[in-house]
Amino acid sequence: MSDLSTAAKGHFLKSSRTLGIVCTVTWLALAVLVVPVQAQKSGLESLRKTGKAFASVAKGVSPAVVFIKVEKMVTQPPIEFSSPFGGEGNPFGDDFFRRFFGEPFPHNRSRQQPQPPKKKQRVVSQGSGFIVSADGYILTNNHVVGDADKIMVKLEDGRVFKAKTIGTDPHTDVAVIKIDAKNLPVLQLGDSDVLEVGEWVIAIGNPFGLSHTLTAGIVSAKGRSSLGIADYENFIQTDAAINPGNSGGPLVNLEGKVIGMNTAIFSRSGGYMGIGFAIPINMVKAIWDQLIKHGSVIRGYLGIVIQELTPDLAKTFGLDGRKGILVAQVSEGSPAEKAGLKQGDVIVEFDGKPVERMGAFRNHVSLKEPGTKEKLTVLRDGKPKTLTVTIGKLPASGPAAGAPSHSWQKLGITVKTLTRELAERFGYQGETGVIVTQVTPGSVAEMAGIRSGTLIKEVNRKLINNVDEFEQAIKQSATKGAVLLLIKDGKIVRYVALEY
Repeated sequence: MSDLSTAAKGHFLKSSRTLGIVCTVTWLALAVLVVPVQAQKSGLESLRKTGKAFASVAKGVSPAVVFIKVEKMVTQPPIEFSSPFGGEGNPFGDDFFRRFFGEPFPHNRSRQQPQPPKKKQRVVSQGSGFIVSADGYILTNNHVVGDADKIMVKLEDGRVFKAKTIGTDPHTDVAVIKIDAKNLPVLQLGDSDVLEVGEWVIAIGNPFGLSHTLTAGIVSAKGRSSLGIADYENFIQTDAAINPGNSGGPLVNLEGKVIGMNTAIFSRSGGYMGIGFAIPINMVKAIWDQLIKHGSVIRGYLGIVIQELTPDLAKTFGLDGRKGILVAQVSEGSPAEKAGLKQGDVIVEFDGKPVERMGAFRNHVSLKEPGTKEKLTVLRDGKPKTLTVTIGKLPASGPAAGAPSHSWQKLGITVKTLTRELAERFGYQGETGVIVTQVTPGSVAEMAGIRSGTLIKEVNRKLINNVDEFEQAIKQSATKGAVLLLIKDGKIVRYVALEY
């Protein structure tokens, strides 16, 4: 009996273990099947939430985005185009409008043969805008409404109004127009300074006349300048699709706040290629305020010529690793000169903010109200110095023989002492130094932008008066393998660091 019980007990235990293993395997198998399903559901739910966020933004923002139709008289024939307003028109308007929608920038454009003059004809162009006040103020691009003879605005609900221009600023490509209406939907303006690269953004406008089109993307870059689009540039770059007709419309974040005004695209096809540019809304706000008050923009002015502090220049000035911008020239009698700013100073802080990029600094100064006092910190001979400057108002804006030439092969230039005859010929009256008569192709001088007719005023921070002083200064720098030159081309003065 005991032996039978023991056997039965063993069999029971064995069966239990087998059952346990089977259950465990079954549970694991079920888990393998269930986890992907749960992950899939979680992923789909996340996508649904993202889609709902975009839908919510579109619903909240679209009523305050407007379609703008502009009529003007030009000397080119119109291109037929179907307009949401009815009738036909040219979506590109004039050459300047066309440039912002896909043609190469001016310095890349191939020259065209002049065409015989044509009679003036009515041309219709279009763009976008967004309402910023309940009583009808609308922000858009200057290149959309500038020089317009007639501006019509169409709202999402179908109402059409005639608009008047309040003010335009071609230098930043911002314009303000107004329609006679009340209780209009308004967009909330955000803070473009806190915008980060990688954030989701949404562009809303009327590409190709397709009213209230929404496209989404990310912020690809910030602080884009030197693009040749406007005089004052600090663009937000985005990959949200922007096409003809989007210009002047808002670029918004996921909260539905405007962080930029869509302005231009870079394209070789005339359409979207993944690179679009928007004016930061903080810059637009400053321009808008002035256009409302004055109808134009009054810009701040220091009276200096500045240049980027490249690694080579920083090394020459003994400022390795430091950031800032270099003062190449200080205008006589300017606010900068009165404040004590000197040629060769490196500006590292302005208005309590660090200075790192030339374009951003220029924009910052230009938006300051004339007459305001600001603190400006510079490095002079490597030591910090704080100055107080009163912002001014921006004003309405191969050599011939005669002296022996001397050549320096390592630099790749030939120079002569600046005589009175040469000074009169090249516009350097009252200056001293040596003038460049020849530049060797491919030399370090040519790569630095030095050309025939350039005036060299200083070598290693020391004024030179003739070829002998120039030669002596160059020989003294030979052991360093580099030389710092202060040069002048026409009215532009800048520092150049050459390594040889």
